[in-house]
Amino acid sequence: MGRSALNLTLFTTKAVIILDSEGKRILAKYYSREYPTLKEQRVFERDLFDKTRKANSEIILFDSHVVVYKNSLDVFIYFVGSADENELMLSSTLQSFHEALSMLLGQVEKRSILESADLALLALDETIDDGIILESDATQIAARVTKKEGSDGLPLTEQTIAQALRQAQEQWTRSLLK
Repeated sequence: MGRSALNLTLFTTKAVIILDSEGKRILAKYYSREYPTLKEQRVFERDLFDKTRKANSEIILFDSHVVVYKNSLDVFIYFVGSADENELMLSSTLQSFHEALSMLLGQVEKRSILESADLALLALDETIDDGIILESDATQIAARVTKKEGSDGLPLTEQTIAQALRQAQEQWTRSLLK
């Protein structure tokens, strides 16, 4: 039996990388120890960008990794998996992540990602955790990232203590009446 027949792990993603149109890092998360130093990561990213910037595909085999990527305006988003990983699953997850970013940021471009890096990182964390794909529905990813609003229509972070206590009391009363 080959290695691919025994690949029964949940750890599907080795890295997620977002580069700008010049190949410079905007955001990157590595989930494996294959590239432990920043220098090795930068070399991998530069070589990956050089290989894909003029390519006319969305999936490549690069440096013993399956890489699915998407070009959106002035950014390249890469999902990197092992050579025997299911590229359709990676591609579907990449598409969901891109759609969630689009819902959260409007346009998926360098400026909006940098201005809303917190939302981009939260969306990534809701999509993939430690290399394990958690969610592949863009609507769910975006909903988990956006702030939950209280009963007054205000985000929980903008409520006064009195409003928050009143809301907690109302929820507790409703739970007792059920």
